[in-house]
Amino acid sequence: MRKTIYETNYDRLIKLGVITNVGAVTDQYHRSQVVGLMDWVVERLPHLDGASGNDEGIAVSLAHYFEQNGDMCKDPEMVVLIYPSQRMVEAFTFEMSIPPIYQQVFPEPRKLYPHLRKELNAFLRQWLNNLIAQQHFVSE
Repeated sequence: MRKTIYETNYDRLIKLGVITNVGAVTDQYHRSQVVGLMDWVVERLPHLDGASGNDEGIAVSLAHYFEQNGDMCKDPEMVVLIYPSQRMVEAFTFEMSIPPIYQQVFPEPRKLYPHLRKELNAFLRQWLNNLIAQQHFVSE
């Protein structure tokens, strides 16, 4: 049977070292550095756990940053929710600094924007593919 985008993105987070094969987040914070490319930062966000209304959801920020006029700018940052027992991950938020964009799939628990959910999870799939191709990896 073919995997859903949520299951495929979960597998990609395993390949990138963000989570273990059993769904545990590998670190509270980590930076992946690849020569010639922007660093990739992964940060655990426990205050957003369960934000979708599913108590199991483990929140993690995935981000590239650049500096402009002394400020750190997101290019982009996505917060994802990981569901280990279902072996799934989904987009929760998307944010960029320039141009300023902020999108949230779940504006409140158990309420969602279906079109945005589909769009952001497709973007997440492509971004994770790019990170793998660029040889980013966050676990030692």
